Amino acid sequence: MQNLQSIMETLSGWVWGPYMLVLIVGTGVFLTFRLLFWQFRMLPLAFKQVFGKHPSHEGDISQFSSLMTALSATIGTGNIAGVATACVLGGPGAVFWMWMTALFGMATKYGEGVLAVKYRVKNEKGEMSGGPMYYIERGLKWKWLALIFAFFGAVASFGIGSSVQSNTVALAVENGFGLETWITGVIITAFSALVILGGIKSIARASSFIVPIMAIGYVAGGLIIIFNNLELVGPALKMIFTYAFTGEAAVGGAIGAAIRYGVARGVFSNEAGMGSAPIAAAAAKTDHPARQGLVSMTGTFIDTIIVCSITGIVLVMGFIMAGNDFGGQTGAVLTIGVFDKLLPGIGGWVVTFGIIFFAYSTILGWSYYGEKCATYLLGEKFVLPYRIIYIATVFIGCIATLDLVWLFADTFNGLMAIPNLIGLLLLSGVIAKESKDFIARRKSGELY
Repeated sequence: MQNLQSIMETLSGWVWGPYMLVLIVGTGVFLTFRLLFWQFRMLPLAFKQVFGKHPSHEGDISQFSSLMTALSATIGTGNIAGVATACVLGGPGAVFWMWMTALFGMATKYGEGVLAVKYRVKNEKGEMSGGPMYYIERGLKWKWLALIFAFFGAVASFGIGSSVQSNTVALAVENGFGLETWITGVIITAFSALVILGGIKSIARASSFIVPIMAIGYVAGGLIIIFNNLELVGPALKMIFTYAFTGEAAVGGAIGAAIRYGVARGVFSNEAGMGSAPIAAAAAKTDHPARQGLVSMTGTFIDTIIVCSITGIVLVMGFIMAGNDFGGQTGAVLTIGVFDKLLPGIGGWVVTFGIIFFAYSTILGWSYYGEKCATYLLGEKFVLPYRIIYIATVFIGCIATLDLVWLFADTFNGLMAIPNLIGLLLLSGVIAKESKDFIARRKSGELY
């Protein structure tokens, strides 16, 4: 077992190493220039698509619901624990590089959304199926690579999607309320089953209810801290921008640490390039691939530019108050401590409940991702068996020690990106063509 763990640690280090991070961010940079900075030019229209009313089109769920389903899987412990880890290992400057990753990642998410709708298909039940496995197979004609992505996605779902998330919830509840982990396991498994067994429409309904509440609640708590300590905001922002290029306060005192951990945690948080979010995007009711691409890219903006920024700015404010020293703490424990210090009495609870609901929503969103990957491999007959197995791993995660599972989950989650990024780069011409077509048809009045 020790040898296996050592092997997985080495593999995980390679998968999430500098070459992978350069590939992920580089894809975003390439698409940004290929699309002439589309994510910046079209951001106002993108948010209008999310919150506006639209005619009904072919698909399973609304564009808003597809975004909430994607965000349910994206907004998670990375927004709390991941940002804290980045700030400790990379210094306050890591927050700046998280922002840069997100800004270019928006182009990646846009491309994923475009291809997801462009190459989606109807399954035997009349439901939409799409995502990297479909645009790799139908766009590149590389079935073998599509199967590899689907395998990585299905395996990753049992770790990063279910057991790792439920374990996070169980530990948070045990630390906050003293409730035994198996009791939490029974409760969260039951609530997960109620939603997951109902399929994408049930998941979308739950996500559309949970995600806005949890995100608004967490952001509101952070904003209260910021407005109550306005004198620290300026110094915090100055520290973020200054340390991004000096490497001060980072482990080892190197600028490379700020970039490395900022980029790594940013990618882990918003999942741009991972290939997971386009699976939900494919189910959206939309009349044009580019329209759903616009909706998809707002997810990265909300996840990192809004939610992660709240965490990062508050942490740096706490860093300043503590005399530029986090006191050896990291992860969720650090975020809870800083929120509690800057918002006594309720700050820690805001983070604790945030962890619980962020993790639970991730369980729901990833169940759909994994199901689509599994059924691509084994057929629609495997839908119910997959859901049952997935739900079982939710309970197992609450009662088991998951060090090795974390490594497997992290590794396979990263491996998903390789075939997806290949698809995005080689099909970038299709993304550009669909974007031009969308603009032309809107100008002509054919599309609203």
